[in-house]
Amino acid sequence: MTLLDELRWRGMLHDVMPGLEEHLTQAAPISGYIGFDPTAASLHIGNLATIMLLVHLQRAGHRPVALVGGATGMIGDPSGKSSERNLLDEPTLRANQAGIRAQLERFLDFTPGPTQAVVVNNYDWFKDFSFLEFLREVGKHLTVNYMMAKESVKRRLGHAEAADAETGGAAPAESRAEGLSFTEFSYQLLQGYDFLHLFRTLNCTLQMGGSDQWGNITTGTELIRRLSPTPPPAAEADSAPPPRAYALTCPLVTKADGAKFGKSESGNVWLDPALTSPYQFYQFWLNATDADAPRLLRVFTLLSQQEIEALEAEHALNTGLKTLQKALAEDVTIRVHSAAAYKAAVATSEILFGSGDLASVDENTLIGMFTGIPHVRVPHTEATLLNVAVLLSEATARQILPSRGEVRKLIQSGGLRSNGEKLTSPEMPVADLPLLHGKYLVIKKGKKDYYLIELTD
Repeated sequence: MTLLDELRWRGMLHDVMPGLEEHLTQAAPISGYIGFDPTAASLHIGNLATIMLLVHLQRAGHRPVALVGGATGMIGDPSGKSSERNLLDEPTLRANQAGIRAQLERFLDFTPGPTQAVVVNNYDWFKDFSFLEFLREVGKHLTVNYMMAKESVKRRLGHAEAADAETGGAAPAESRAEGLSFTEFSYQLLQGYDFLHLFRTLNCTLQMGGSDQWGNITTGTELIRRLSPTPPPAAEADSAPPPRAYALTCPLVTKADGAKFGKSESGNVWLDPALTSPYQFYQFWLNATDADAPRLLRVFTLLSQQEIEALEAEHALNTGLKTLQKALAEDVTIRVHSAAAYKAAVATSEILFGSGDLASVDENTLIGMFTGIPHVRVPHTEATLLNVAVLLSEATARQILPSRGEVRKLIQSGGLRSNGEKLTSPEMPVADLPLLHGKYLVIKKGKKDYYLIELTD
């Protein structure tokens, strides 16, 4: 299967420039790149879809280039945004760049050879590039009309015009749509020059990205076309053709209902375990709907077509077993974190939703298990004077239950547990409840709502 065939059956091909199929079949490995703006300390699973493009490129025998945008990250890409991003300071950007580079190295093979992955930072070639030089060498080659025709630019300008039309232009300045600053308008020139620079220095002939990047990517191919030498008219028929550059984009991953993919109830799902714990990460994939799971398996795993189709057939026999979701969660959690992290996430799930013993979990693991759920702190001396009904309502500022009456109702229906044990009386003294590590109560409300109460000194 060719690279494009692989991407097609996986649903990862949106737009492709004519001629790329033939270009990919040439003898020497080609180099293709994707840019990642360091706007956060970690990449998230939305970025993971484009990382997989680089993975497939390398598996097809080509060289992946990952560009960390130390320079363009200072500007902010207007694509898909209705307002301008906040500009980050240099120390923050440098810290973000280091984190992203370390994450990329988990997915790509850096073994020396013709397909060895490369990570570059565009700050290296922009830091000494003066504004006047940039205008002379890059800006003069593309017209404002060409740049205005880009969808990302038109969308932002259209958003501002529509917002102003709704208010008749009478809204206060601070509440009006921002429009598009010159800073963000120039972003496509910077990204276009990135492609030109990599074309010249690494013989990089392909740029890939999400479908919202098509306009920025084709700006680069146009710069290369205009600034690359062409053979003289009298060139021999068998002379090398003029160098060309190509563009490829994948669809943005959305849920079956059209909602944006990549976020949980607590926000973005990050690749950094300090921001999204391996347990939360595993649970995100495990909770994928039956409508979403087949596509997610194709985009985010390296399972073959035959393996995925076999899993789909098995899943159809008993959807309650969540065969697709378990395979998805296992594959992605292991590749992003580790086999050990996956096993720990499964063990945690068994404890929380099965028959596992919370008392067997050490304190650090316990805290990690409940990262992202309400963590309520109550002074130990105060808590031990209360009963269960008061603790779970007033003493925890009604974060768990709104009233003592609700506590009683849930206990009567068997819907409240403390550290795995069913609570039987709202009048039970808190002092009689067994504590984990001498200070923790894991409260389970209903089937899946958890709260961590810490009795503090």
